[in-house]
Amino acid sequence: MDFAGIYDRYFAKVYNYVRYHVRLPAEADDVTGRIFEAALDGLQSYDAARASVQVWLFTIARNAVIDWARARSRRGEVFLEDMEERAGTEPRVEDALEKKDEAALLLEAVSALDGRSRDLIALKFSSGMTNREIALMTGLGESHVGVIIYRAVKQLQASLAAKGKL
Repeated sequence: MDFAGIYDRYFAKVYNYVRYHVRLPAEADDVTGRIFEAALDGLQSYDAARASVQVWLFTIARNAVIDWARARSRRGEVFLEDMEERAGTEPRVEDALEKKDEAALLLEAVSALDGRSRDLIALKFSSGMTNREIALMTGLGESHVGVIIYRAVKQLQASLAAKGKL
């Protein structure tokens, strides 16, 4: 198995998954880096008969996000996650600002979900995993995964509609 191929194929998906949980880009970069370090270290022990590369990699990613959240809560850190970018940056065009606002509203709505729903939404939409793959990784039943995702999407739609963005 070629690590460079795994990295190229899955980096964006893993990073997007991490960003569902870790809102600061610098922190997300660090967590994503740790995920791929762990994958490289564990590549020799990967068993294709047990799970696909995607499921294996996202299991590592899920554990890394959980570890990050535990460490953050133990340290009692509070991040100013919603700070505007520093002054002095080049002005953005109106469309870019609107996209940024929409992304911020979506991240805010996702962060209001309970942890399990947020995790399943992230796995489903950041990685494109199937409900079956998510069920295999989480130990939940496939239909249970589908129900949780359905309810979470409905909750996100209601939250965005309440803010006039849907």
